Amino acid sequence: MRSTRIILAMAILVGGSVAGGASRAAEKEPPACAALTFRSVASGLPDGNQNAGLYKSRFGRIEVVATVKSGEAVNYFVWVNGKPPAAVAGALPQSVIACAKAKRYGAIGNPPEHCLGDRLAVLIDHTREQRFVLLYAHRAGEWRFCSAGGA
Repeated sequence: MRSTRIILAMAILVGGSVAGGASRAAEKEPPACAALTFRSVASGLPDGNQNAGLYKSRFGRIEVVATVKSGEAVNYFVWVNGKPPAAVAGALPQSVIACAKAKRYGAIGNPPEHCLGDRLAVLIDHTREQRFVLLYAHRAGEWRFCSAGGA
């Protein structure tokens, strides 16, 4: 009889902690500063837009897409939830610059005409109401800024 009470008490404690964990997970918000890395596409793919990587979570979907010509990538860009991020009007907030520095990515500056590299990274800043998405390409041993948009 005593062992039954102990098992019942343990079941209530475990069940309570699982239910409490589920409610905390439902309330969880996206991280304020995050980075995702992707590989570049392989050579020899057909011309057109080719998916270089996909990240999907309960907060949204991020795709890195390559424009391929003659079997080689000529540009990379980002889609957020199936569309390109909105252009950023004016300067990026200080939180975005701090996020890039914290993740050890290159300085944010004028984007190049074409974004190319052997690896790619998407930096996400979500410290305000708006989420910012930045694309970086890794070339010659360093991360270089490619583009920024609001999602």
